[in-house]
Amino acid sequence: MWVSTKAQYGLRALIEIGRRGGSGAAVPLKDVAERQGLSHHYLEQIASNLRRAGFIKSVRGAHGGYRLARPAADISAYEVVTALEGSIAPVSCVEEDHVCDKGQVCGTIDLWQRVDAALRGVLGSTSLADLIADSERQEHARLVQLEPAYAEARP
Repeated sequence: MWVSTKAQYGLRALIEIGRRGGSGAAVPLKDVAERQGLSHHYLEQIASNLRRAGFIKSVRGAHGGYRLARPAADISAYEVVTALEGSIAPVSCVEEDHVCDKGQVCGTIDLWQRVDAALRGVLGSTSLADLIADSERQEHARLVQLEPAYAEARP
């Protein structure tokens, strides 16, 4: 099972846009790329896909950039990953439109169906709002860890 950088970066970009654009402000893609340490050029391609899929909308002008097109709670990780990746089935025989002629002798179909269901379940039950909250908790934890070292360094 391999999730491409396109899907990984797409989710990271949406988290960043959701966090920074929470007040309705547009977030410049350049800022997202810098903050996340991503290639701006590659992120532009991904943003184009995210816009076409209806996750973000562009805002033109001096304070332009991107903002979420829907509430973060209404966007699932599953939607984003499949919009950027296509199928996420672990093997072709569990794809929705696949007909397997080896089903009688395979012996692994049940395993792959369980893996597929687990992956869809985790991604489908995780909203962008969940990921944003996780990101904010992680950042807060990093800041709290810095406080004791800062306090010790002060005279």
